[in-house]
Amino acid sequence: MTLSQPSNNASAAQQQLGWQARLRWVHGICQGLPKVAQQLDEFLSNQSSSASAQIDAQAWRDVWQNFQAQKDAWVSASVNALQQAARKPRLPSGESVISTSAPLTFELLSDDVVDNKILASRMALTMGETLQPGFDSMRLRIQALEGQELAVQDMFRVDRICLHLVEQWLACGLERKHLLQVLEPFQTALAPLLESEYSTLHKLLDAKGVSKAADAPLRVRRTESGASTSAMKLSGGAHSSHGSASEPNNWGHSASHQYMPAGMGMGAGMPGGMGVQLPPGASAGLSMLARARHRAMDAMNQLRQVLSQPALGISGLAQSGAQMPMPPASAALEQALQEQQHMMLTQFQAQYPVMPGTVMAMPAMDYSPAAIGQLVNQVRERSADFKNKAETKGEKATIEVVALMFQSILSEDRLPPSIRVWFARLQVPVLRVALAEPQFFSDLNHPARKLIDRMGSCVMGFDASSISGNALELEIRRVVQVIEQYPETGQKVFALVLREFEEFLTKHLTQNKSTAKISSVAQQVEQKETLAVQYTIELRNMLNDIPVREEVRNFLFKSWADVLAMATVRYGAKDARAMRFKQAASELVWSASAKPSRQERARVIQGLPTLLQTLREGLELVSVTGDTQSAVIKALTDTLAQAFMSKTAAIPTEHIDAMAKRLSELEKYISEDGKLDDMPLSNESIELMLGVDTAGLHVIPNTDTPVEPAMLEWAKMLETGRWFTMDHNGARVQVQYVWHSRRKHLHLFASLDSHCYLLQAQRMATYLQAGLLSVHDEEALTVRATRDALQKIQANPERLS
Repeated sequence: MTLSQPSNNASAAQQQLGWQARLRWVHGICQGLPKVAQQLDEFLSNQSSSASAQIDAQAWRDVWQNFQAQKDAWVSASVNALQQAARKPRLPSGESVISTSAPLTFELLSDDVVDNKILASRMALTMGETLQPGFDSMRLRIQALEGQELAVQDMFRVDRICLHLVEQWLACGLERKHLLQVLEPFQTALAPLLESEYSTLHKLLDAKGVSKAADAPLRVRRTESGASTSAMKLSGGAHSSHGSASEPNNWGHSASHQYMPAGMGMGAGMPGGMGVQLPPGASAGLSMLARARHRAMDAMNQLRQVLSQPALGISGLAQSGAQMPMPPASAALEQALQEQQHMMLTQFQAQYPVMPGTVMAMPAMDYSPAAIGQLVNQVRERSADFKNKAETKGEKATIEVVALMFQSILSEDRLPPSIRVWFARLQVPVLRVALAEPQFFSDLNHPARKLIDRMGSCVMGFDASSISGNALELEIRRVVQVIEQYPETGQKVFALVLREFEEFLTKHLTQNKSTAKISSVAQQVEQKETLAVQYTIELRNMLNDIPVREEVRNFLFKSWADVLAMATVRYGAKDARAMRFKQAASELVWSASAKPSRQERARVIQGLPTLLQTLREGLELVSVTGDTQSAVIKALTDTLAQAFMSKTAAIPTEHIDAMAKRLSELEKYISEDGKLDDMPLSNESIELMLGVDTAGLHVIPNTDTPVEPAMLEWAKMLETGRWFTMDHNGARVQVQYVWHSRRKHLHLFASLDSHCYLLQAQRMATYLQAGLLSVHDEEALTVRATRDALQKIQANPERLS
């Protein structure tokens, strides 16, 4: 019996070889960690020297200096942690981590522990596209060698490596927020190291005579209960993994948090019988995200495994960055594709001619169920004809999978029939792309997939009568026709029209009179609040070296920065009124300083009425009126009176002149950041702020409800155009996500009856978290089509040939 054909009880030699492989894997990672640390050091150095704003440059320098001080300690601690984890003996085959007869106990995980696991999962997921192929094949070889599935905490899993690195980062005194700042370059540096070590591991297994996964069936022994012998060990309790050994869903995540979107935590209720556990307090919204991501990756992995069979001869399915050149389609198939494309274009142009100088109106088409059924039949018939012309098994399999996917799309009842007619015309262009670029089957971000998913998500909320002939259908028609006219360009034309479709949505979704007005108002709200934060920061910088009374400082920071921001939004940065308010700030600072000379005191007395009038006008602009305004002005006049009699040194005139000049050009110095978490928002505050009517707008402001960082990140990643069901104040309404502000602090949803809902980012995340805002297309159109195709292939694998 060879090493690749283990019995139910793997031999001691096989177990020893598996242990040695883990030690070699971890040793290689430890050897490469200093280089990873050096790359992070270089990144931080570049950031600290290239930041344009002084405040940003200083912030990056602080992070860099902190990392330099702790870099060696972090590398050393990480090496020790990884080596200790790798040396731990694995449990004998058939023995669970927790005795199944022991009572289940639970303990509360700390926030840090949960956050660490979420961050490790996020890192592993991001690197998944690079590492997944190497891990998949290695996992199968190790399981075949040892006769059991990889344990949840197996060191071969990428998230376990990441978790140790994250834990040691924090243990060495480095901050979590700084890790998040360098996360992207960290992953960029770490992924090639892990990928290289997978390759080294395969060479070790080759040298030891362990057959490749494709050469021998995988046998995984299970306990009597059906769970694999590598039971999950979560906090204080046992948790069994019921996934089949053949399920390609464990590329590097522990089974408790597989395939999460970037920034997502652990999910629950995974499909396919995967029992998984949420962290304490995890939400329904987070579970939905985890479930959707898991289903998507699971479908793509299964399809890749089906098409990667040596008998089909399809290469280039791995998402390894550079695309592998594929041989051209056989001559007969290529000719058939060209003829079909030409025939469809000719028939359409003959049926709906366009006279020079005119625009073609939307043709009257048959959208009846019978007509849609005929479209599905046409897809099937075309694929049968193409398969007859194909010369290789790989071409036939590609044709069949694409046909099955389009049959699923055209059978999707939530798509308006008119849209399904246009989607049907994409079968041939997509088939040509799939033949030339097999990554279409394994890459969720392939332009052809993204385009179909994006257009589908925007029309899911419409019925046939509301979308027929409108601008969105016209744009989808235009997109399809552009693709048909440039079939030889591959994914480039899909990427081009995807960008154009996104640009169309940006304008189209806010063309409605009410949404256009409200989005404009909301953008001004964000602009004003952001400017207020930025002006406060800049005023603090300007007054750092100037001896200014505390009462004046507080007034400038807490009140006058708001006035400057509002004036900029209302009138424009260079408007005379805005410039007058800026000049008042420097005059106030000068007036509040000591006046030892008679000439200076006379100047203060002469200019004081005008200054106080300007201050009153500014306060009125931000709705500070009546007694409140009088109290503010009185406090300032008292301060000016004290300064008038003061014998301390006066502020040098050149300092005041420099401040006045900087204030007049304030917009040149402010940075792009600004936090609006504490912005009070309501219909009344918007009306007072901007003087506009907010009828038809429902403002849903931030609250103190805690929200998971993963949900905030998801809220910022959502694409406009998608449809949701919103449960607000007990009423459920169908809404479309139509707009977000430039910094994504404000988000606008519109219902079909023209009501608008404006949510701040934190409140939107809490609604997503609580399931009060649920997306209609939880699963992308092409992912659902992939799963449907897989079901048919699994039931009838002969159809691929």
